[in-house]
Amino acid sequence: MKLIIRYIICTLLIFTTSTVEAQVGSPRHDFAIGGSAGMTMTRMDMTPTIKQGYKAAPTFGFTTRFIGEKYFTSICGVQLEVNFANLGWKEQIEDGSGNTYSRDLTYVQVPMLMQMGWGYEHRGGKFLFEAGPQIGFNLGSTEHMGGNTWDVSNRPNNVTEQYGLDVDHRIDYGIVGGLGFELTTSLGHFIIDARYYFGLGDVFDNSKSGHFSRSAHQTISAKLTYLVDIIKTKQK
Repeated sequence: MKLIIRYIICTLLIFTTSTVEAQVGSPRHDFAIGGSAGMTMTRMDMTPTIKQGYKAAPTFGFTTRFIGEKYFTSICGVQLEVNFANLGWKEQIEDGSGNTYSRDLTYVQVPMLMQMGWGYEHRGGKFLFEAGPQIGFNLGSTEHMGGNTWDVSNRPNNVTEQYGLDVDHRIDYGIVGGLGFELTTSLGHFIIDARYYFGLGDVFDNSKSGHFSRSAHQTISAKLTYLVDIIKTKQK
C-alpha cells in the first residue's frame, strides 16, 4: 500500500512540475468529463492454486481528464475515473461431482492514469497509452454454487477453504496499463481501450494463520468512453 501511495505522489509531482514549467513542451489546459461502459474478464491469482476460467461481467463509471502539455508529438495528460466493477473468479471443477462455483466481488475502483497520445489533437484520431495505480473498495461478495449435491471430497489439491470464506481486506490496490484509440469530433471524444490490471493486495488473509498466501485480482477489460470538453485551449 505504501508503494502505491508513493507512486501517486510522485506522479502528481512530476505532472505538476511539467505543467508549471513547460520549458520544452507546449502547455495545455484542457479539461473534459464523461462516462464509460464495457466488459471485464477477471480471475484470481491464488496460492494454493485453484483451476479457474475468466469470469465475464459489465463495468461502468465516471471519467475526468486533464491535458496539461504537448511534448513534441506526444499529448500528455492525467485521467481519473470512478468505476463500478464485478470481479471475482469462476472455478473449473473437473472432479466428477458436477458442481459449479463462482464468486462475485463488487468493487468501486479509482484508477489514476498517466495518458500519452499520438495523432490528431483537435479533430481526428490518435493512439493512446495509459498506465498508473488503481485503488478499489469492496462493496460486497456473493457466492454461486451449482450441482445436485455439493461434494468437495475430490477437489484437486484438497483446496476447499475458499467456499464460504469472508473477504478479509476490503481495500484493493494494484497497477493498471493499457492501449486505446481516441476519435475527436465536434460532438466530443470517443475512446475505446483495452487494459490489464494486476492486483498487489490480497482479498483474503495472507498471514500464517490464513488459508491463502496470495489472493489478488487479475483483470482484462475493454471499455468505450465518451468525453465532452469543459475547458479547451484555444487553437492557434
